[in-house]
Amino acid sequence: MLRAIGVPEVEALFESIPIELRHRAPLRVAGPLSEIDLGRRLRALAAQNRHAGAQPSFLGAGAYDHFTPAIVDHLILRGEFLTSYTPYQAEMSQGTLQAIFEFQTLICQLTEMEVANASLYDGATALAEAAFMAQRLNGRRRILVSAAAHPHHRQHLAALARDVGLTVEQFPRGSDGRSDARALASALGDDVAAVAVQSPNFFGCVEDLERLAAAAHGCGGLFVASVVEPISLGLLAGPGRFGADIVVGEGQSFGLPLSFGGPYLGLMATRERFVRQMPGRLAGEGRDLEGQRGYVLTLATREQHIRRERATSNICTNQGLCALAATIYLSALGRAGMREVARRNLEAAAFARGLLGSRPGCGLPFAAPTFNEFVLRLPGPATAYHRWLAENRLIGGLPLGEHDPALEDCMLLCTTELTRREDIEALARCIEAGGRRGVR
Repeated sequence: MLRAIGVPEVEALFESIPIELRHRAPLRVAGPLSEIDLGRRLRALAAQNRHAGAQPSFLGAGAYDHFTPAIVDHLILRGEFLTSYTPYQAEMSQGTLQAIFEFQTLICQLTEMEVANASLYDGATALAEAAFMAQRLNGRRRILVSAAAHPHHRQHLAALARDVGLTVEQFPRGSDGRSDARALASALGDDVAAVAVQSPNFFGCVEDLERLAAAAHGCGGLFVASVVEPISLGLLAGPGRFGADIVVGEGQSFGLPLSFGGPYLGLMATRERFVRQMPGRLAGEGRDLEGQRGYVLTLATREQHIRRERATSNICTNQGLCALAATIYLSALGRAGMREVARRNLEAAAFARGLLGSRPGCGLPFAAPTFNEFVLRLPGPATAYHRWLAENRLIGGLPLGEHDPALEDCMLLCTTELTRREDIEALARCIEAGGRRGVR
């Protein structure tokens, strides 16, 4: 190979790397192993891991441990779905196109919006794309985002906005855990393209979307609602009912495993009048010359399909397999099933709030209504309690001090339909024991 490309030795391929930055010493790697011995070695390493599913977990904060019916994995692993590519040739891709169409329909029903696209990368990307879409619609370049939105999503939005010349500003949360409507009102102006709010927000609080939407519309801006825990829509009305112009979110809860952070599923829905500025692609249903129902890519506004200056995005995937998993999950549950799963999440969290909030030295700092997550104030630093819980084979919630120093003694806890009553009671006993021991 070196002779073929005219290079004397492998080292010559790395001449562009300064010599002082190269690792010159031999790598401390064991010699080669047979396939049998390698298998044994890997199994021994894997045995050192703690399996998260083997111990109660109260961690959420944007990634949620929900039950996935067996039918989801069974169907998405079928060859025609697992290996399918972008459905450019409609006559060869009717199954894939129909699945995308059904996904769009389900997202519209959940969000109470008029049109949804064929999904995006993830919730953070979807929020950024909504900001770009708002700028294209009204020509303004200032985005106001609630400080109660997920911090990773806010960071992602700010990073991408710099590339397109958008200004991103945060407005604070109030003392009850929700976005501060008065602070928003003072920050609004005729240069605001959009106001972005997450509900339930990062602290688990359900926002007053109608009031915030009215404020955004009052200055001529668009209102973007983000739903990072979409199971909540089994009980809560869709953001479209409260005046949202664009709804985005994270679809991981719909049949996708936690999987070390991905791949996940970005959701986006909007009003029909805004559809031509929506990124990604849109599958539509029509009739052929013989009256047979068929599916096609109705709208594809990415750079690969149209002139670059008219493209809305350079999105190169719609997470098709993840969207299919969500479609199967939602179809299997149906309206009644979604409502039941959401109810179980809510009831588990209500029990946990009541039990944990009454433990000695504990409290509930935020009074706003919640869904399946809430903030608990602990008798000591949340990071110390997180270690204490891990020592007792419990996966605690997220310590919040990293995201807000004022909440150093607070932990964001999550319960789902997989959380048992005895798990919550064990958590309460462990926290109480930690208080007696003076965990610090």
